Amino acid sequence: MDRLIAVENKTDIPYEYIDTPIGKLIEYHNLNAPHHKYETAELLIGMCMDNRKMLNIPENFSFIIRTGGANLRYSEFKVSFAIAVGGVRHIALIGHTNCGMVNLISKKDLFVKGLTENAGWTTEQAEEHFYHYGPMFEIGNEVDFILSEVKRLRDRYPKITIAPVIYKVEDNRLYLIRE
Repeated sequence: MDRLIAVENKTDIPYEYIDTPIGKLIEYHNLNAPHHKYETAELLIGMCMDNRKMLNIPENFSFIIRTGGANLRYSEFKVSFAIAVGGVRHIALIGHTNCGMVNLISKKDLFVKGLTENAGWTTEQAEEHFYHYGPMFEIGNEVDFILSEVKRLRDRYPKITIAPVIYKVEDNRLYLIRE
């Protein structure tokens, strides 16, 4: 985690993000900056579906896409919509510590048991489902995945500013990732 940039005050925000929606996100969440009123979203936030994360941001400030591991590969139309129709020019891709999408294979038995007990699936159906979709959603290391996904999105949307961010569930703070 030595690649994380802690933001304890406004001067810790890297120059390229100062006075941008990405900088404002960090100010709202980490620094408890007063919330401004927004009529339209200025930012797209891609983040994990994990229930342990709640952002401190104003209403209407951003679009938010929540997917396992903050993996936007299968949400690209939604990203394009936020840019084309919503007019956003900045994206914060937020991974988090202790993500369930890391080392998915270690969760196979729990996954299969949960689908058989909670959803009424057979063991065979649950295993087939896991083996079919698990590799698509495995992210490896949280920091490395966010950096690779930011690179992919930057290549896809070259005019959009995209920031790699980690939410530490241990302290509920946002950290920028040093690239």
